[in-house]
Amino acid sequence: MAEATGIKGGRIKIMLGNSAVPIVYGVPCGLTQRSLTFNKGLEEFQLPDCDDPDQVSWMGRDAISISMSIGGETVIAEESVETWLDAVEDEDSTPIKVIAEFPAKTITWTGKAHVETFEITGINNRRATGTVSLQSDGKMTRVVV
Repeated sequence: MAEATGIKGGRIKIMLGNSAVPIVYGVPCGLTQRSLTFNKGLEEFQLPDCDDPDQVSWMGRDAISISMSIGGETVIAEESVETWLDAVEDEDSTPIKVIAEFPAKTITWTGKAHVETFEITGINNRRATGTVSLQSDGKMTRVVV
């Protein structure tokens, strides 16, 4: 049996870009957890049986959209709090790059996303933490090297 080749969570990088030409990407300081969710929007329709129209129909599905959602937990770091605030307050989407570094390959998604939420939580006598949520805005181009 061959063992799976896994990676540690720090090998998944969420990078936010700026408005420079070319775009300069940076990893906001403080992320402690990241999640990537790929969504396919489906539209359902019935597939009638042509030989027996009274038979219960199976459901067919057409793909109508694809999106990527990114979530994360973070320590509220002085070095990146304004980066997150600027992105969530901007009415335009932010250039992003998501990188997953495996030992034998690196997968990179590049595109734009809206920072949908940036939540800050402060509990007395504990470090302030937060959560972030991003939603893709258009195509996320995947490259494997």
